[in-house]
Amino acid sequence: MSSTLALLDRDHLNAMTGGDKDLALEVIDIFREQTGLWMRLMDPKAEPRQWADAAHTLKGSCLSLGALRLASYCELAEKAGRSETPPSITAAAVLLGDVRDCLTATMEEVAKAAHELAGKGALRAS
Repeated sequence: MSSTLALLDRDHLNAMTGGDKDLALEVIDIFREQTGLWMRLMDPKAEPRQWADAAHTLKGSCLSLGALRLASYCELAEKAGRSETPPSITAAAVLLGDVRDCLTATMEEVAKAAHELAGKGALRAS
């Protein structure tokens, strides 16, 4: 996975929210609240379709927020879960572990952005 993709592309977030800091904070809050649900559904022991659907939903949210690196990990998991021959539980655990690891880093970046926005700081590119 390319680490050149942004954990959080603040310029993208700014563009998607029209520069409205309150709207950006609202988008961030929704993202933070919903990621817990999506991650619970990404259980490698569950049906691949279930975690592929959760990865797809999370990917869409990531793309609207500007969490490009996490979106790319979600896309890999989604494609694997929807393939004709889904991965083994072990391979799925690795894929979904990558999503979780990237989510952790993304959430840190999202928290920084929320802090900047709430503190009336400028939205900066990461």
